[in-house]
Amino acid sequence: MRTLAIDCATEACSAALFDGTTLVDGRFEVLGRGHAERLVPMIAELPDKGRADRILVSLGPGSFTGVRIGIAAARALGLAWGAEVLGYPTLELVRARSWQPTPRAVTVCMNGGHGEFFLQNFGADAQPEDEVRSLKPAEAAKAARHKVIAGNRARELAELLGDDRLALELLPDANHAHLLHETRLTTDLTPIYGRGPDAKPQAVRK
Repeated sequence: MRTLAIDCATEACSAALFDGTTLVDGRFEVLGRGHAERLVPMIAELPDKGRADRILVSLGPGSFTGVRIGIAAARALGLAWGAEVLGYPTLELVRARSWQPTPRAVTVCMNGGHGEFFLQNFGADAQPEDEVRSLKPAEAAKAARHKVIAGNRARELAELLGDDRLALELLPDANHAHLLHETRLTTDLTPIYGRGPDAKPQAVRK
């Protein structure tokens, strides 16, 4: 079975094609912005234009726009190819990358926007110990449970804690999607935003 994995929930944009668990080809770029313009051409650069039997896509949390772009692209390709589309949590992929070369408990800390961090703790058995939360840095420092911190805000959190934490600066990368356990994949493609929307509804006039 061929699997196409895509991830554009953060400043990174990536796409990778797998044959079983073997990476056939992949792309990874740190863009900041421009995911909508780059993602589809990136997929088209893969062998057979990325065509696969199954598509994996990041559900977030991360950039509101990036999450929506990834899910929309996955749905469109799934419909065109008759492929199964499954989602996965962004922080789960970062956790999976942090396990190389050996499994370990880890706190994943990613940029949450508005000066906050997305944070989630995972045990040495790979299971999440809590729900992903968007926290202010001081709150995140109190919530971090483990000696190993992974993510694009790992170093900042480690510096706040001021002890012997190991900071692994990692971004989600579709080229490592083969590390995701099947139990972490879902047919529910509802975005995981991690916090409420920035826009506030207008008050109803009396």
